[in-house]
Formats: sequence, structure tokens, C-alpha cells
Amino acid sequence: MSESISLESPSISRRQLLNFLTGAVVATTTGTLLYPAAKFFVTPTEMGKDGSILAKDINGNLIPASQILVEPPGTRALVAGLAAEPTYLTVQSDGTLHTWGIVDNCTHLGCTFPWNPNDNQFQCPCHGSRYDADGRVIRGPAPLPLKIVSVNLEEEYIRISPWTEIDPRTGQKPWWV
Repeated sequence: MSESISLESPSISRRQLLNFLTGAVVATTTGTLLYPAAKFFVTPTEMGKDGSILAKDINGNLIPASQILVEPPGTRALVAGLAAEPTYLTVQSDGTLHTWGIVDNCTHLGCTFPWNPNDNQFQCPCHGSRYDADGRVIRGPAPLPLKIVSVNLEEEYIRISPWTEIDPRTGQKPWWV
């Protein structure tokens, strides 16, 4: 009554081997094709827990802070900020970035517009709204100042985060919060 274990090794059939190899090839090909699609839909790792993001250029490449800080004081650099909104960052006279950036969306109808260094103001060409260097309304029809975002240096890159404090231009709670 001794139970013995069979010493014969189980062999795999030719059909099982071919099925295994076919499945491996299909899985590898599918994974290779699905990876870029999955990466497209995953939130970028540059996103912070507080909703902040690293500043990017028009092509979606990260912008090193040194690239903007070499510009002369008073320069306004246009970057893609939160939700890819065009955002102006200002180089201060001491060679640092201003603590806030100005989002380039008119508060009248949401147009984007250029900074005019000759007049030292933002000028919306659509309906004539004008804003001073800090984004306060000089002339309507825009009803509110431009939205601002917080700007911080993080190692060699620029981190842009939502501004949730009191608006330093008005002394009131920001209209966009």
C-alpha cells in the first residue's frame, strides 16, 4: 500500500506549446499598441496634489526657469499654465520671477490677447478691454481683473498653482475661487 509518485515528467503537447506562443505574441503586440493610448489618458506626473502643474511651452515641453530668467527685467514670458491656459510670467528687477502669473483670458468674453510693451498694458483687440501691468481693468467692457496664479520655482522648473488667497490687487477674495 505504498503510494508512489510517478517519476515520469509531464510533457507539453505541440498544440499547447503553439497556443502558449500565440498567446504570448498577441499579448505583447496588444500591450505595445495600448501603452501609448493609456499614457495619453493618464494624468501627467507633473501634476501636483494641489492642482499645480509645471509650466510648459506651446509644444508641451517643460520650460526650465533658467530659460526665462536670462531675459531682461520686465520681460513677460507666455507659458501654458493651468489647464493649458496662456499665462504671463514676469521677470522682476532682481532677476527673479514675480510671485504671481497673469492668466491671459479676457474677463469679458474669454479672448486671449498680447501684452503691449509700448503702452505697458494688456489690450484685448476684440472689444477694446484694457488691463494694467498687474491685470486690473483700465477700460471696459471687461468687468473683472484678470485671473492670477501662484508661481514658484521647484528645482529647475516653474510650478504654477491656483491662487486661492486674497487677491493682492483688490484686497478681496478672488472672483475665480
